[in-house]
Amino acid sequence: MNNVERVFSESGSCAEYARGYLGYLAGLLSRVDIEAVARFAGLLEEARAGGRQVFFMGNGGSAATSSHFANDLGKGARAAGAPPFRAISLSDNVSLITALANDEGYERIFVAQLESLLREGDIVVGISASGNSPNIVRAIEYANARGARTVAVTGFDGGAMRAAAGLSIHLETPKGEYGPVEDFHMILDHLVTSYLRMRAEGR
Repeated sequence: MNNVERVFSESGSCAEYARGYLGYLAGLLSRVDIEAVARFAGLLEEARAGGRQVFFMGNGGSAATSSHFANDLGKGARAAGAPPFRAISLSDNVSLITALANDEGYERIFVAQLESLLREGDIVVGISASGNSPNIVRAIEYANARGARTVAVTGFDGGAMRAAAGLSIHLETPKGEYGPVEDFHMILDHLVTSYLRMRAEGR
């Protein structure tokens, strides 16, 4: 039984479950490495100033977070007078992804895109609860070898991606607790992109 299941087993109503879930999430968030979050925001600021591309990637729920992050950087962090972010999600082009998966294997759907698009100094962000998705780990390793800056956004024990990436932003949880991990990943998105917008606005 993981902690989310324990909270449910100890709850007699939805209100009690909500209180317990949010309390558990707050405890997890209190242990996040804030300096790693700040370094991530700094990398993104450097990318905006230098016209570097920022690539996001993820599978399943993390694919949705990847799309959301690219959207929020591209639009939500836009500020008058500041250069725009050049951010895209490698999880978004369904026809390309399915062609690559069909012809080259699912483990190459992100690497193959980076082979066409990546330049030295770009940023590659992998989002994965487990940190062990072979297609993301392979893409992080490829990006490292090509002189890109790499970031792992993970949960559970961080997996292979946490060790491979140049910067790790991690929420330590028992394996299988996808909900709290994915909650944190979306909080990270909104925290960082709102900060970068207000910085660009000179507040």
